[in-house]
Amino acid sequence: MSSYTKHRRTFAIISHPDAGKTTLTEKLLVAGGAIHMAGAVKTRGDQRRARSDWMKIEQDRGISVTSSVMTFEYQGLICNLLDTPGHEDFSEDTYRTLTAVDSAIMVIDAAKGIEQQTRKLFEVCRLRDIPIITYINKLDREGHDPFELLDEIQEVLQLDIAPVVWPIGMGVDFKGCYDLQKDEFLTSEKSNTAWDKTVKCDGPGGNTLKQMGFGATLDSALENLELAKEAYSDFDEEAYQEGYLTPVIFGSALKDYGVKALIDLIAAHAPDPRPSPAASRIVQPDEDKVTGFVFKVQANMDKNHRDRVAFMRLCSGHFKRGMKIKQVRTGKDIMMHSPIMFLAQDREIVGDAAPGDVIGIPNHGTVRVGDTFSEGEDLRFTGLPVFAPEILRRVRLGDTTRIKQMRAALEDLAEEGLIQVFKPSLGANWIVGVVGILQLDVLKDRARNEYRIDLQFEGIPYELACWLKSDDPKTLDTFMTNQRNAIVTDRAGDPVFLAKSEWEYNYLSDKNPDIKFLKVKELG
Repeated sequence: MSSYTKHRRTFAIISHPDAGKTTLTEKLLVAGGAIHMAGAVKTRGDQRRARSDWMKIEQDRGISVTSSVMTFEYQGLICNLLDTPGHEDFSEDTYRTLTAVDSAIMVIDAAKGIEQQTRKLFEVCRLRDIPIITYINKLDREGHDPFELLDEIQEVLQLDIAPVVWPIGMGVDFKGCYDLQKDEFLTSEKSNTAWDKTVKCDGPGGNTLKQMGFGATLDSALENLELAKEAYSDFDEEAYQEGYLTPVIFGSALKDYGVKALIDLIAAHAPDPRPSPAASRIVQPDEDKVTGFVFKVQANMDKNHRDRVAFMRLCSGHFKRGMKIKQVRTGKDIMMHSPIMFLAQDREIVGDAAPGDVIGIPNHGTVRVGDTFSEGEDLRFTGLPVFAPEILRRVRLGDTTRIKQMRAALEDLAEEGLIQVFKPSLGANWIVGVVGILQLDVLKDRARNEYRIDLQFEGIPYELACWLKSDDPKTLDTFMTNQRNAIVTDRAGDPVFLAKSEWEYNYLSDKNPDIKFLKVKELG
């Protein structure tokens, strides 16, 4: 059967740093049969690295700083898993990735609860009505009381709760998890080891569990389980898909608890591809004509080929290799010779694809984030943001003979969305803008490893950047002439004003009501 005829599950994993997102990603790939052995996330020497963390700095630091796309089959479904950066310095990449998914898994550390970055990412999901499954991780360590964690989700995120997998103990007393939907107890033959034993039960109050011999730990857990069933909602697929209710799975990704229940929940209840908003209309996934949008561009995934791959979410139609699709921004038809699908570093040429799939388009700088592709219609998909940078630095290069390589590096990495690049109207030194300081570390690391150049950064007397828009070109030209030293252009050629302070930004905004000083720009 062609993969085109199968249903899709396209979902992202979101979390605060160190909640265990990358470990969970690997375990989902193992559970789905995509890989056969998960590697440790933080490793030494030649041990296996995290499958979705392919970049050197990710491997060295044990963090995710770029979105990865992985496709695999599970229970007759095509699953497109998008692993996103957890670190807030790379939140822009995550925001754009969330425009390309139909559901999300929110990972919470049981010892820390809902953290700041998790809350921000949840708000993005709420704006797009993305349904969320909550996975509370690290139950094999000491953490907050399960009721405290559930109450926090309910109060902070304003979601109804439906417990699906409940913990039996925690930390040193962790004995396993109880699957409420299947009436199964997930445990291990040896204490404090990975899940390797499933016991079919006659309900949480039945004799099977009582005969396990866990004493007070079991008694307390079962009492809490009965309270949870009374206090919280039963799982309701419609409420979940509409974004009002989150099913909650307690588990340990490191020790495989709750991972199978999680992927089963996605397969059974996560939504099929949803309609996609465009400027002129809503595009339905069952439309005949192929449409899609680029939410990410990644350079140098294969260092041997210095390649550049654009990640496109298909929104409608039956995509086939070799077809011509119109790039709406340029008006040109592009022949899709070698579209690819991914499993971390591994890739394969794809013959056909359907709405919900994410395919890679190899290119040489002709495809940008925000580009819409269409089988004829001049559509523009909306909702892909770029935010004003909070840190601005002038770029210096010690070896001036490598200026060409420096500009190629900055252009490529700006194309990905890792940084923003601004060209001054006066002077030759380009300026980079980032949301967080770690992005500068990644820029420097990748410039050294991928382009063989050493970048230096120096401060400039500006604190923030904003895009300028006006319905009156003459007014805008006059302002730009008067503020010539503080005017730069972005990669698209749009004018950007560099303000020395928030006060100056507010003052000039008030003084020039015919000009819009924008901190968010929509791509496309």
